[in-house]
Amino acid sequence: MQAWPGSAYPLGATFDGNGTNFAVFSEGAERVELCLFDDDGAETRVELRDVDAFVWHVYLPNVGPGQRYGYRVHGPYDPANGQRFNPSKLLLDPYAKAVDGEITWGQSVFSYTFGDPDSFNDEDSADAMMKGVVVNPFFDWTGDRQPKTPYAETLIYEAHVKGLTKLNELIPEELRGSYSGIAHPAVIDHLLKLGVTAIELMPVHQFVNDSTLQDKGLANYWGYNTIAFLAPQNTYASTGQRGQQVQEFKGMVRALHTAGIEVILDVVYNHTAEGNHMGPTLSMRGIDNEAYYRLEQDDKRYYTDYTGTGNSLNVGNPHALQLIMDSLRYWVLDMHVDGFRFDLASTLAREFYDVDRLATFFELVQQDPVVSQVKLIAEPWDVGPGGYQVGNFPPQWTEWNGKYRDTVRDFWRGEPQALGEFASRLTGSADLYEHSGRRPVASINFVTAHDGFTLRDLVSYNEKHNDANGEDNNDGESHNRSYNHGVEGPTDDPEVLTLRARQQRNFIATLMLSQGVPMLLHGDELGRTQQGNNNGYAQDNELTWMHWDAVDQPLLEFTAALARLRRDHPTFRRSRFFNGRPVRREQGARIPDIVWLRPDGSEMQPEDWDSGFGRAIGVFLNGNGIRERDRRGEPISDKHFIILFNAGDEEVDFHLPAVEFSPKWDTVVDTAGRRADSAPLEPGESVPLAAKSLMVLCEHEVPEPEVDHSVAASLVLLADSEVPQMPPKAEASR
Repeated sequence: MQAWPGSAYPLGATFDGNGTNFAVFSEGAERVELCLFDDDGAETRVELRDVDAFVWHVYLPNVGPGQRYGYRVHGPYDPANGQRFNPSKLLLDPYAKAVDGEITWGQSVFSYTFGDPDSFNDEDSADAMMKGVVVNPFFDWTGDRQPKTPYAETLIYEAHVKGLTKLNELIPEELRGSYSGIAHPAVIDHLLKLGVTAIELMPVHQFVNDSTLQDKGLANYWGYNTIAFLAPQNTYASTGQRGQQVQEFKGMVRALHTAGIEVILDVVYNHTAEGNHMGPTLSMRGIDNEAYYRLEQDDKRYYTDYTGTGNSLNVGNPHALQLIMDSLRYWVLDMHVDGFRFDLASTLAREFYDVDRLATFFELVQQDPVVSQVKLIAEPWDVGPGGYQVGNFPPQWTEWNGKYRDTVRDFWRGEPQALGEFASRLTGSADLYEHSGRRPVASINFVTAHDGFTLRDLVSYNEKHNDANGEDNNDGESHNRSYNHGVEGPTDDPEVLTLRARQQRNFIATLMLSQGVPMLLHGDELGRTQQGNNNGYAQDNELTWMHWDAVDQPLLEFTAALARLRRDHPTFRRSRFFNGRPVRREQGARIPDIVWLRPDGSEMQPEDWDSGFGRAIGVFLNGNGIRERDRRGEPISDKHFIILFNAGDEEVDFHLPAVEFSPKWDTVVDTAGRRADSAPLEPGESVPLAAKSLMVLCEHEVPEPEVDHSVAASLVLLADSEVPQMPPKAEASR
């Protein structure tokens, strides 16, 4: 085969219209072979003779898109010193932009003989390995425009490509479970109904289906087992054509952008699918083990594990860092994605041992002209010592706020806690983010996520029910801060069902009305259940997929209406923290931008915050106290609102504050559905606030002819037309 020297940059397989340049990094290799595979599986080897700065490269004219390939890397096999070269193992290019096939598990993909981890196994793995694919980089992006939605206006929807689309009968069957399924109008219309501005996709980087799960008849559903950081998962393509997943992914992004919806990827740069010292040799382990992985310095046969998966990527090595940064830039520049959510992001901050918020990775992101301009969301923890780092990431980052989740769950289930904690989470968690110069939007607020109970299960189960995972119910979080309201799981008791439905509305309303960026878990708006399984990582089946034929329609409409309320009123999505200072008004008393209220209508006092038994509280939000300007430089103002919370088990009479706050109030949300009338409330009036309920009052404007009450009316009426959740079978029959 004709072979030219080629170039050391860019890494990976790059087609230029005439031929393909191949480049792979390996500092410890003694010899590298590029392996090309034809349709029958026959292998042709091309030795890479040119090396620059440890990058081995070659250019092959007339090799183009669709070509399958891999590498064989020769060098010492000395695990005790961190070297695991084994040319009998076909290796996937870490920079592969598409992957063909899956792994066939067996002895051949391991570099040792089963039962003897110190041995050397030279069985060829080519037939059992997935292969890289040369892709066509050209795509018609004409008209594509990234929405660039400000954080303050963002509503995130966490979703799984397959789980969201697999059972939606409005999508053609051949497109369900694929990128094209996400791009279908049935999905996009649903997202727009909910007011979603960004869909956060669970891992779509090519991942490996674990052998241990396959042996149990299960599968890696979530995808947190990455093997190729530049390749979209091949099983999410609607066609089996090689490399088509790249074009299909781009088509999905273009369709979502046309609808004004951003695409955020959940990325896993903290570890790979090769696992610990007992794991297979699939890619980086055989290319340059010491460069790509953190090894225990006193015995380099073992891997440092901050992730709970067996290994951790070596972000202290410049070539591993380059891989991460090249991957991020590729997804932004070539695939047009709008941001990233970094799984176990604390691992990326561990240059040596401790978590360092000034680590090299964050410095690279800060100065990168591409990556620094997209949404960067950290899951701010890992499983290593000191890994819980909520509030400690650099200023340009936002964070999944685990403290928000825990506090809101505890409040609504009636746990003893200081009301001050709840107030802080509701107003953007200034205690976590203000010290670093960040704003309320640094807090990605969520009550549920893929990891844990769905919203419906959160109010239906006290205990996890993970027996289907095959681990004797030992997997998954045991402390869920959930409450079943008297019955574990499904029930026909109308009183229990009514209370569960109300609690779901309470969580949705709290999420939408909190300062920060709300994130909704896919299916929570439909009443999706996983039957108490809080760790569905291995359940690629109807247990975790969304059932579009069993929809809690009142909850769906309520969620959509709350999203509209948030969108229409900047009071609930401020870009700056409250400061408690009085706001000048054209007439009347000067009132602070926020006032916390006791049930008697008076202002909260210092001793009230730490009572430990408080369950009811109100908050006045001053629409004149936003202190921000719109994109045209005009001051932003809004109506005044009062939110009343009662997490107790008894009704509370809440007295409205004095006339200085507002002459009258309209009820726009009542999760108990007891105020369906439109009569305005008077200052000082006593309002019966039902147990486990939330109310939102908006200042009453006179005259009213031009005021559109459609959102307010729909909220009250939906809550009033409370339809108890039925057991799954009854829902399906309905």
